[in-house]
Amino acid sequence: MADHPKPATLRPSTVTVHAGRPPHEPDQPLNVPITMASTYVGGGDKEYGRYTNDAWVAFEDTLGALEGGKALAFASGQAATGALLDLVGHDSVVVAGQSYLGTIGQLADRESRGRVKTRLVDVTDTDAVVKALDEDTALLWLESPTNPGMEVADLPALIAAAHEVGARVVVDNTFATPILQRPLELGADIVLHSATKYLAGHSDVIMGAVVVGDPSLWDVLKSRRDLYGAIPGPFEAWLALRGLRTLALRIERASANAAELARRLETHPVVTDVRYPGLGAVVSIVLPTPEQADLLTHGTLLWVHATSLGGVESTFERRRRWKGEGREVPEGLVRLSVGIEDVEDLWADLEAGLDRAAAAG
Repeated sequence: MADHPKPATLRPSTVTVHAGRPPHEPDQPLNVPITMASTYVGGGDKEYGRYTNDAWVAFEDTLGALEGGKALAFASGQAATGALLDLVGHDSVVVAGQSYLGTIGQLADRESRGRVKTRLVDVTDTDAVVKALDEDTALLWLESPTNPGMEVADLPALIAAAHEVGARVVVDNTFATPILQRPLELGADIVLHSATKYLAGHSDVIMGAVVVGDPSLWDVLKSRRDLYGAIPGPFEAWLALRGLRTLALRIERASANAAELARRLETHPVVTDVRYPGLGAVVSIVLPTPEQADLLTHGTLLWVHATSLGGVESTFERRRRWKGEGREVPEGLVRLSVGIEDVEDLWADLEAGLDRAAAAG
C-alpha cells in the first residue's frame, strides 16, 4: 500500500479534512473519540487531564499542519494571549498595532502593574512602526486585518524590522485564518487564534490556540499551560475540530458573500465608509451617527446583533458600544461578520435596515 501523503504536500482544504485523524486501520474510528477523563493510569505519557487529551492533540495536529508549525490549544483566545504576554520580561517593551480590545486591555493591565511597557502604533504606517522598535522591544503584536478597522499591515516588512532588534513577532490570524494567510511563512514567530471564531465556526465553542515554528518555544508555552491550567475541555476541542473540517468551504462562501455585500454597500447613501480589504468575511461600515448604527443593528430579521463573529450565521454590532473600544474607531462603525446564507437574502435584510437608518437621520 502506498504511503499516505504528508500534510506539507497537501493543499489547505484537504488538510482541514484529513489531518488529526486516527490511522486508517480496520475498526479505527474516523474521528478521535471524546475522552472524558481527569485522571489516567500512572506510568504512561498522559498521567493527568491537565496535561493532555486526545481531542486537544487532534485539533492541534490539524491546526499546526494548516499553519505550518506546532499548535497548542487554550481555554480561550484571551488565555492564549495571556500566555504569550507572560513571555515578556519585566520592564520590556511590547509594540502593538490596532488590536482586539481584550488584547489592549491585557496590555494596559500589565502596564499598570509595572509588568511591561507598551507602545501603541498604527500598523498602516510602516515607517512609524519600525521607528517604535528598539533594543528594549521584546514583542511586536500585530493584527492584519485589524479588528474592527480592517486595516492591513505590511507583515513581511514589520516582521523583518522586529527581528532586526531581536524582538519576537505575534500575528493574530483570527480574521484571515490559515486558509487565506500563513504568518509563519512570512517570518512570524507565533500565530494566535481565537478558535471561538472561524476555526470552530458555529458559535458554540470558546477556545484559543497558538502556533509556533520553534519546538522549544512550544515547550515553554506548554509548561505554562500545564502550570496555570488554561486548558480547553475535551468536548470543546472535539467541537472545534469538527468545525475545522469545513473551514475552507465556510471561508470560501462567506468571503464571496462579504465581497459582494461590500460592493453593494459602497453605493448605499447612508453608508459613509466601507472597510473591506478583500481578505476574509468581515466588513466594517460607518454610518453618520451612533443612533443610526444602533437602529440598523436592532432592526433586521436575519442579521443578528451579537459581539462575536466567525459563525455560519451573519452577525453585526456597533463596536463603540463597548467602553474599551479604541477612540480611533468611529462612533457609527458597524462590524459585519458575514455568514454563509444566500447573499440575496442577506442584502435584502441589510438594505431594509439601512433604509430605515437613513430615514431616521
